[in-house]
Amino acid sequence: MLCHRALVVLFAVNVPIVTGLEPDFVYPLENVTIPQGRDATFTCVVNNLGGYRVSPSSSASGDHSGSGKARVAWIKADTKAILAIHEHVITNNARLSVTHSDYNTWTLHIRGARREDRGIYMCQVNTDPMKSQSAFLEVVIPPDIISEETTNDLMVPEGGAAKLVCKARGYPKPEIMWRREDGTEIISRTGLSGGKTKLPTAEGETLTLSKVTRGEMGAYLCIASNGVPPTVSKRMMLHVHFHPMVQVPNQLVGAPTGTNVTLVCHVEASPKAINYWTRESGEMIITNSKYAMSEMKTSVYSVQMRLVIMNLQKQDLGGYKCISKNSIGDAEGNIRLYDMELPEHSKIGNRRLEDDADESIGDRDHRLNRVYQGSLRETGSTLEPAFDADDNSASTTSRENAPPAVGVVLIGIALNHLLAST
Repeated sequence: MLCHRALVVLFAVNVPIVTGLEPDFVYPLENVTIPQGRDATFTCVVNNLGGYRVSPSSSASGDHSGSGKARVAWIKADTKAILAIHEHVITNNARLSVTHSDYNTWTLHIRGARREDRGIYMCQVNTDPMKSQSAFLEVVIPPDIISEETTNDLMVPEGGAAKLVCKARGYPKPEIMWRREDGTEIISRTGLSGGKTKLPTAEGETLTLSKVTRGEMGAYLCIASNGVPPTVSKRMMLHVHFHPMVQVPNQLVGAPTGTNVTLVCHVEASPKAINYWTRESGEMIITNSKYAMSEMKTSVYSVQMRLVIMNLQKQDLGGYKCISKNSIGDAEGNIRLYDMELPEHSKIGNRRLEDDADESIGDRDHRLNRVYQGSLRETGSTLEPAFDADDNSASTTSRENAPPAVGVVLIGIALNHLLAST
Protein backbone atom coordinates (compact mmCIF):
# COMPACT_ATOMS: atom_id res chain seq x y z
CA MET A 1 0.00 0.00 0.00
CA LEU A 2 2.85 2.41 0.87
CA CYS A 3 4.68 1.56 -2.36
CA HIS A 4 1.59 2.31 -4.41
CA ARG A 5 1.26 5.79 -2.81
CA ALA A 6 4.95 6.59 -3.49
CA LEU A 7 4.57 5.72 -7.17
CA VAL A 8 1.55 7.99 -7.47
CA VAL A 9 3.44 10.95 -5.94
CA LEU A 10 6.49 10.35 -8.14
CA PHE A 11 4.33 10.24 -11.24
CA ALA A 12 2.62 13.47 -10.27
CA VAL A 13 5.96 15.27 -9.86
CA ASN A 14 7.55 14.15 -13.12
CA VAL A 15 4.63 14.75 -15.48
CA PRO A 16 4.42 18.44 -16.64
CA ILE A 17 1.12 20.28 -16.63
CA VAL A 18 0.11 21.30 -20.16
CA THR A 19 -2.52 23.96 -20.40
CA GLY A 20 -3.01 23.75 -24.12
CA LEU A 21 -3.45 27.55 -24.36
CA GLU A 22 -1.26 29.40 -26.83
CA PRO A 23 0.97 32.20 -25.52
CA ASP A 24 -0.28 35.71 -26.08
CA PHE A 25 1.07 39.23 -25.44
CA VAL A 26 -0.49 41.13 -22.57
CA TYR A 27 0.70 44.62 -23.57
CA PRO A 28 2.02 45.98 -26.87
CA LEU A 29 5.64 47.09 -27.05
CA GLU A 30 5.97 50.87 -26.72
CA ASN A 31 8.13 53.05 -28.94
CA VAL A 32 11.05 54.66 -27.11
CA THR A 33 12.77 58.00 -27.80
CA ILE A 34 15.85 58.88 -25.76
CA PRO A 35 18.84 61.20 -26.09
CA GLN A 36 22.11 59.62 -27.09
CA GLY A 37 23.97 58.20 -24.10
CA ARG A 38 20.86 57.37 -22.06
CA ASP A 39 19.63 53.84 -21.28
CA ALA A 40 16.69 52.34 -23.19
CA THR A 41 14.42 49.42 -22.22
CA PHE A 42 11.75 47.35 -23.99
CA THR A 43 9.40 45.20 -21.90
CA CYS A 44 7.56 42.19 -23.32
CA VAL A 45 4.85 40.48 -21.21
CA VAL A 46 3.73 37.01 -22.42
CA ASN A 47 1.03 34.84 -20.81
CA ASN A 48 0.59 31.05 -21.09
CA LEU A 49 4.21 30.49 -22.03
CA GLY A 50 5.22 28.01 -19.32
CA GLY A 51 3.03 25.03 -20.34
CA TYR A 52 3.16 25.44 -24.11
CA ARG A 53 5.21 22.97 -26.16
CA VAL A 54 6.44 23.34 -29.72
CA SER A 55 8.10 20.96 -32.13
CA PRO A 56 11.91 21.14 -32.17
CA SER A 57 11.93 22.36 -35.77
CA SER A 58 9.98 25.53 -34.87
CA SER A 59 12.05 26.45 -31.83
CA ALA A 60 13.53 29.93 -32.25
CA SER A 61 16.24 29.04 -29.78
CA GLY A 62 17.59 26.27 -31.94
CA ASP A 63 16.91 23.83 -29.10
CA HIS A 64 16.49 20.45 -30.88
CA SER A 65 16.68 18.31 -27.75
CA GLY A 66 13.02 17.47 -28.04
CA SER A 67 11.91 19.43 -25.01
CA GLY A 68 9.95 21.78 -27.30
CA LYS A 69 9.59 24.61 -24.75
CA ALA A 70 8.30 27.91 -26.07
CA ARG A 71 10.80 30.73 -25.61
CA VAL A 72 10.96 34.51 -25.99
CA ALA A 73 13.56 35.93 -28.35
CA TRP A 74 14.66 39.54 -29.02
CA ILE A 75 15.47 40.43 -32.64
CA LYS A 76 16.57 43.68 -34.31
CA ALA A 77 14.18 43.56 -37.24
CA ASP A 78 15.91 45.94 -39.65
CA THR A 79 19.18 43.96 -39.50
CA LYS A 80 17.50 40.57 -38.79
CA ALA A 81 20.00 39.97 -36.01
CA ILE A 82 19.01 37.75 -33.06
CA LEU A 83 19.97 39.67 -29.92
CA ALA A 84 18.86 37.33 -27.12
CA ILE A 85 16.86 34.15 -26.41
CA HIS A 86 15.13 33.83 -23.06
CA GLU A 87 17.78 35.29 -20.69
CA HIS A 88 20.83 34.59 -22.85
CA VAL A 89 22.36 37.37 -24.97
CA ILE A 90 23.44 36.06 -28.38
CA THR A 91 24.91 39.17 -29.99
CA ASN A 92 28.42 40.32 -29.17
CA ASN A 93 27.36 43.60 -27.58
CA ALA A 94 28.29 44.20 -23.95
CA ARG A 95 25.75 47.03 -23.68
CA LEU A 96 22.78 44.63 -24.13
CA SER A 97 21.23 42.49 -21.39
CA VAL A 98 17.92 40.68 -20.71
CA THR A 99 16.10 40.22 -17.41
CA HIS A 100 13.19 37.85 -16.65
CA SER A 101 10.77 38.56 -13.81
CA ASP A 102 7.25 37.65 -12.63
CA TYR A 103 7.44 34.44 -14.75
CA ASN A 104 5.92 36.24 -17.78
CA THR A 105 7.95 39.48 -18.19
CA TRP A 106 11.09 39.86 -20.30
CA THR A 107 12.98 43.16 -20.49
CA LEU A 108 15.66 44.09 -23.01
CA HIS A 109 18.15 46.67 -21.67
CA ILE A 110 20.30 48.83 -23.96
CA ARG A 111 22.86 50.73 -21.92
CA GLY A 112 24.26 54.03 -23.23
CA ALA A 113 22.24 54.07 -26.45
CA ARG A 114 24.06 55.18 -29.59
CA ARG A 115 22.87 56.44 -32.91
CA GLU A 116 23.49 53.01 -34.51
CA ASP A 117 21.10 51.40 -31.99
CA ARG A 118 18.21 53.22 -33.65
CA GLY A 119 15.71 50.88 -35.36
CA ILE A 120 12.90 48.32 -34.94
CA TYR A 121 13.11 45.85 -32.05
CA MET A 122 10.96 42.70 -32.03
CA CYS A 123 9.83 40.47 -29.17
CA GLN A 124 9.11 37.03 -30.70
CA VAL A 125 7.64 33.78 -29.32
CA ASN A 126 8.45 30.57 -31.24
CA THR A 127 4.89 29.33 -31.55
CA ASP A 128 3.67 27.71 -34.74
CA PRO A 129 3.09 30.05 -36.48
CA MET A 130 5.38 32.50 -34.66
CA LYS A 131 3.97 35.45 -32.76
CA SER A 132 5.77 38.76 -32.43
CA GLN A 133 5.35 42.44 -31.66
CA SER A 134 7.62 45.37 -32.54
CA ALA A 135 8.54 48.87 -31.37
CA PHE A 136 10.85 51.58 -32.64
CA LEU A 137 13.86 52.98 -30.80
CA GLU A 138 14.64 56.57 -31.72
CA VAL A 139 17.97 57.93 -30.51
CA VAL A 140 18.04 61.72 -30.65
CA ILE A 141 21.12 63.90 -30.36
CA PRO A 142 21.08 67.39 -28.80
CA PRO A 143 22.41 70.22 -30.96
CA ASP A 144 26.10 70.98 -31.06
CA ILE A 145 27.60 73.97 -32.87
CA ILE A 146 30.38 73.03 -35.30
CA SER A 147 33.09 75.49 -34.32
CA GLU A 148 35.30 74.95 -37.36
CA GLU A 149 32.42 75.82 -39.71
CA THR A 150 31.07 78.75 -37.68
CA THR A 151 32.14 82.40 -37.86
CA ASN A 152 34.22 83.85 -35.06
CA ASP A 153 34.37 87.56 -34.22
CA LEU A 154 34.21 89.64 -37.40
CA MET A 155 35.51 93.09 -38.37
CA VAL A 156 34.12 95.14 -41.28
CA PRO A 157 34.52 98.80 -42.30
CA GLU A 158 31.50 101.04 -41.92
CA GLY A 159 29.38 100.80 -45.06
CA GLY A 160 30.67 97.32 -45.90
CA ALA A 161 28.93 93.93 -45.73
CA ALA A 162 29.12 91.29 -43.00
CA LYS A 163 28.35 87.59 -43.38
CA LEU A 164 27.86 85.55 -40.22
CA VAL A 165 27.69 81.74 -40.57
CA CYS A 166 26.56 79.26 -37.91
CA LYS A 167 26.37 75.49 -38.42
CA ALA A 168 25.27 72.82 -35.97
CA ARG A 169 24.96 69.03 -35.84
CA GLY A 170 22.39 66.91 -34.06
CA TYR A 171 19.34 64.75 -34.67
CA PRO A 172 16.81 65.91 -35.72
CA LYS A 173 18.69 68.53 -37.72
CA PRO A 174 18.94 71.69 -35.59
CA GLU A 175 17.30 74.96 -36.59
CA ILE A 176 19.38 78.15 -36.37
CA MET A 177 18.05 81.46 -35.01
CA TRP A 178 19.89 84.78 -34.72
CA ARG A 179 19.32 87.63 -32.30
CA ARG A 180 21.30 90.51 -30.84
CA GLU A 181 22.58 90.12 -27.32
CA ASP A 182 21.38 93.55 -26.18
CA GLY A 183 17.86 92.89 -27.50
CA THR A 184 17.94 95.52 -30.26
CA GLU A 185 16.56 94.65 -33.68
CA ILE A 186 18.48 93.15 -36.58
CA ILE A 187 18.47 95.44 -39.64
CA SER A 188 18.01 93.76 -43.01
CA ARG A 189 18.57 95.76 -46.21
CA THR A 190 17.25 94.44 -49.51
CA GLY A 191 17.24 95.62 -53.11
CA LEU A 192 19.15 98.42 -54.78
CA SER A 193 17.28 101.02 -52.75
CA GLY A 194 18.59 99.47 -49.55
CA GLY A 195 15.20 99.51 -47.86
CA LYS A 196 15.50 98.63 -44.19
CA THR A 197 13.55 95.95 -42.36
CA LYS A 198 13.91 95.64 -38.60
CA LEU A 199 13.49 92.15 -37.18
CA PRO A 200 13.74 90.93 -33.58
CA THR A 201 15.21 87.62 -34.82
CA ALA A 202 16.41 86.02 -38.06
CA GLU A 203 16.51 82.36 -39.13
CA GLY A 204 18.92 80.30 -41.19
CA GLU A 205 22.55 79.25 -41.06
CA THR A 206 23.72 82.51 -42.67
CA LEU A 207 23.02 86.08 -41.54
CA THR A 208 23.99 88.70 -44.14
CA LEU A 209 24.19 92.37 -43.19
CA SER A 210 24.76 94.96 -45.93
CA LYS A 211 25.81 98.63 -45.70
CA VAL A 212 26.66 98.11 -42.06
CA THR A 213 26.56 101.14 -39.77
CA ARG A 214 28.17 101.69 -36.38
CA GLY A 215 24.76 101.20 -34.77
CA GLU A 216 24.85 97.54 -35.83
CA MET A 217 28.08 96.92 -33.97
CA GLY A 218 27.79 94.53 -31.03
CA ALA A 219 27.31 90.91 -30.04
CA TYR A 220 25.15 88.55 -32.12
CA LEU A 221 23.93 85.19 -30.80
CA CYS A 222 23.60 82.09 -32.97
CA ILE A 223 21.10 79.75 -31.24
CA ALA A 224 20.75 76.09 -32.31
CA SER A 225 17.78 73.98 -31.19
CA ASN A 226 16.05 70.77 -32.31
CA GLY A 227 13.67 70.02 -29.45
CA VAL A 228 16.28 67.98 -27.59
CA PRO A 229 17.67 69.82 -24.57
CA PRO A 230 19.89 71.62 -24.07
CA THR A 231 19.68 74.42 -26.63
CA VAL A 232 23.16 75.77 -27.42
CA SER A 233 24.38 79.15 -28.62
CA LYS A 234 27.52 80.92 -29.74
CA ARG A 235 28.35 84.59 -29.28
CA MET A 236 29.90 86.48 -32.19
CA MET A 237 31.15 90.05 -31.92
CA LEU A 238 30.69 92.27 -34.96
CA HIS A 239 33.20 95.14 -34.98
CA VAL A 240 32.48 98.05 -37.34
CA HIS A 241 35.56 100.22 -37.87
CA PHE A 242 35.44 103.96 -38.57
CA HIS A 243 37.58 107.02 -37.87
CA PRO A 244 36.93 109.03 -34.69
CA MET A 245 34.23 111.68 -34.49
CA VAL A 246 34.21 114.34 -31.75
CA GLN A 247 31.13 116.31 -30.69
CA VAL A 248 31.36 119.29 -28.31
CA PRO A 249 28.08 120.19 -26.56
CA ASN A 250 29.35 123.62 -25.38
CA GLN A 251 32.16 125.25 -27.33
CA LEU A 252 32.11 128.42 -25.22
CA VAL A 253 32.17 127.97 -21.44
CA GLY A 254 32.20 130.76 -18.85
CA ALA A 255 32.89 130.45 -15.13
CA PRO A 256 33.90 132.79 -12.27
CA THR A 257 37.46 132.57 -11.04
CA GLY A 258 37.96 130.55 -7.90
CA THR A 259 35.40 127.92 -8.94
CA ASN A 260 35.68 124.46 -10.49
CA VAL A 261 34.62 124.14 -14.13
CA THR A 262 33.98 120.99 -16.24
CA LEU A 263 34.59 120.67 -19.99
CA VAL A 264 32.84 117.83 -21.88
CA CYS A 265 33.40 116.12 -25.26
CA HIS A 266 31.56 113.15 -26.81
CA VAL A 267 33.73 110.76 -28.85
CA GLU A 268 32.75 107.94 -31.23
CA ALA A 269 35.50 105.68 -32.57
CA SER A 270 36.22 102.07 -33.54
CA PRO A 271 38.65 100.49 -33.00
CA LYS A 272 39.11 101.96 -29.53
CA ALA A 273 40.78 105.36 -29.66
CA ILE A 274 43.34 107.13 -27.50
CA ASN A 275 41.70 110.23 -26.04
CA TYR A 276 43.47 113.16 -24.37
CA TRP A 277 43.26 116.92 -23.66
CA THR A 278 45.63 119.75 -24.62
CA ARG A 279 45.79 123.49 -24.20
CA GLU A 280 45.38 125.69 -27.24
CA SER A 281 49.16 125.98 -27.40
CA GLY A 282 49.48 122.20 -27.83
CA GLU A 283 50.63 121.53 -24.26
CA MET A 284 49.28 118.15 -23.17
CA ILE A 285 47.25 118.12 -19.96
CA ILE A 286 47.95 115.48 -17.33
CA THR A 287 46.04 114.62 -14.18
CA ASN A 288 47.32 116.52 -11.14
CA SER A 289 46.03 118.80 -8.39
CA LYS A 290 44.86 121.26 -11.05
CA TYR A 291 43.23 118.92 -13.58
CA ALA A 292 41.08 115.79 -13.21
CA MET A 293 40.29 113.77 -16.35
CA SER A 294 37.82 110.90 -16.74
CA GLU A 295 36.04 108.86 -19.43
CA MET A 296 32.59 107.29 -19.20
CA LYS A 297 31.58 104.61 -21.71
CA THR A 298 28.16 105.37 -23.20
CA SER A 299 27.97 102.59 -25.84
CA VAL A 300 30.09 99.95 -27.55
CA TYR A 301 31.85 102.62 -29.60
CA SER A 302 31.31 105.93 -27.75
CA VAL A 303 32.68 107.59 -24.61
CA GLN A 304 32.24 110.89 -22.82
CA MET A 305 35.46 112.79 -22.05
CA ARG A 306 35.44 115.09 -19.02
CA LEU A 307 38.07 117.60 -17.89
CA VAL A 308 37.62 119.29 -14.51
CA ILE A 309 39.68 122.46 -13.92
CA MET A 310 39.86 123.18 -10.20
CA ASN A 311 40.09 126.64 -8.63
CA LEU A 312 39.89 128.51 -11.93
CA GLN A 313 42.48 131.30 -12.29
CA LYS A 314 43.24 133.90 -14.97
CA GLN A 315 46.04 131.78 -16.44
CA ASP A 316 43.58 128.88 -16.95
CA LEU A 317 41.44 130.87 -19.36
CA GLY A 318 41.73 130.31 -23.11
CA GLY A 319 41.38 127.44 -25.56
CA TYR A 320 41.25 123.69 -24.83
CA LYS A 321 41.22 120.73 -27.23
CA CYS A 322 39.82 117.21 -26.79
CA ILE A 323 41.62 114.89 -29.23
CA SER A 324 40.79 111.31 -30.27
CA LYS A 325 43.06 109.04 -32.37
CA ASN A 326 42.76 105.44 -33.58
CA SER A 327 44.38 103.33 -36.32
CA ILE A 328 42.05 104.78 -38.98
CA GLY A 329 42.27 108.50 -38.25
CA ASP A 330 41.89 111.28 -35.70
CA ALA A 331 39.55 114.11 -34.77
CA GLU A 332 39.47 116.99 -32.30
CA GLY A 333 37.04 119.39 -30.66
CA ASN A 334 37.70 122.94 -29.42
CA ILE A 335 36.39 124.65 -26.29
CA ARG A 336 37.08 128.24 -25.22
CA LEU A 337 36.99 129.05 -21.51
CA TYR A 338 36.42 132.65 -20.37
CA ASP A 339 36.05 134.49 -17.07
CA MET A 340 32.46 135.22 -16.13
CA GLU A 341 32.34 137.95 -13.45
CA LEU A 342 29.25 138.49 -11.34
CA PRO A 343 27.69 142.04 -11.69
CA GLU A 344 28.30 144.43 -8.74
CA HIS A 345 24.59 144.96 -8.03
CA SER A 346 24.16 141.21 -7.78
CA LYS A 347 26.82 141.10 -5.09
CA ILE A 348 25.13 143.99 -3.16
CA GLY A 349 21.75 142.33 -3.55
CA ASN A 350 23.16 139.08 -2.26
CA ARG A 351 24.62 140.82 0.79
CA ARG A 352 21.26 142.53 1.51
CA LEU A 353 19.43 139.27 1.25
CA GLU A 354 21.91 137.71 3.63
CA ASP A 355 21.51 140.62 6.12
CA ASP A 356 17.69 140.47 5.91
CA ALA A 357 17.79 136.77 6.45
CA ASP A 358 20.04 137.17 9.48
CA GLU A 359 17.76 139.93 10.90
CA SER A 360 14.61 137.88 10.38
CA ILE A 361 16.15 134.90 12.08
CA GLY A 362 17.28 137.14 15.00
CA ASP A 363 13.82 138.69 15.42
CA ARG A 364 12.19 135.31 15.36
CA ASP A 365 14.56 133.94 17.95
CA HIS A 366 14.01 137.07 20.12
CA ARG A 367 10.23 136.67 19.94
CA LEU A 368 10.41 133.01 20.76
CA ASN A 369 12.64 133.70 23.74
CA ARG A 370 10.36 136.57 24.85
CA VAL A 371 7.06 134.72 24.64
CA TYR A 372 8.08 131.25 25.72
CA GLN A 373 10.37 132.07 28.60
CA GLY A 374 9.43 130.10 31.70
CA SER A 375 7.08 127.15 31.64
CA LEU A 376 3.84 126.89 29.62
CA ARG A 377 0.42 126.28 31.12
CA GLU A 378 -2.68 125.23 29.27
CA THR A 379 -5.78 127.49 29.37
CA GLY A 380 -8.63 125.97 27.43
CA SER A 381 -7.16 125.16 24.03
CA THR A 382 -4.52 127.92 24.08
CA LEU A 383 -0.99 127.69 25.41
CA GLU A 384 -0.06 130.82 27.39
CA PRO A 385 3.19 131.69 29.13
CA ALA A 386 3.10 131.37 32.92
CA PHE A 387 5.57 133.67 34.65
CA ASP A 388 7.18 132.85 37.93
CA ALA A 389 6.75 135.18 40.89
CA ASP A 390 10.50 135.66 41.01
CA ASP A 391 10.59 137.01 37.44
CA ASN A 392 10.54 140.75 38.26
CA SER A 393 10.89 141.95 34.69
CA ALA A 394 7.96 139.90 33.49
CA SER A 395 5.83 140.96 36.42
CA THR A 396 6.71 144.62 35.92
CA THR A 397 5.82 144.48 32.24
CA SER A 398 2.45 142.96 33.03
CA ARG A 399 1.67 145.57 35.65
CA GLU A 400 2.64 148.48 33.45
CA ASN A 401 0.34 147.34 30.69
CA ALA A 402 -2.71 146.90 33.01
CA PRO A 403 -4.84 150.11 33.79
CA PRO A 404 -5.20 151.12 37.50
CA ALA A 405 -8.30 149.70 39.17
CA VAL A 406 -9.34 153.14 40.65
CA GLY A 407 -9.38 154.81 37.25
CA VAL A 408 -11.70 152.15 35.91
CA VAL A 409 -14.19 152.71 38.76
CA LEU A 410 -14.27 156.57 38.33
CA ILE A 411 -14.91 156.31 34.60
CA GLY A 412 -17.83 153.97 35.26
CA ILE A 413 -19.45 156.39 37.77
CA ALA A 414 -19.13 159.35 35.39
CA LEU A 415 -20.83 157.46 32.58
CA ASN A 416 -23.75 156.46 34.79
CA HIS A 417 -24.25 160.08 35.97
CA LEU A 418 -24.28 161.39 32.41
CA LEU A 419 -26.90 158.88 31.30
CA ALA A 420 -29.16 159.71 34.27
CA SER A 421 -29.11 163.46 33.56
CA THR A 422 -30.15 162.96 29.96
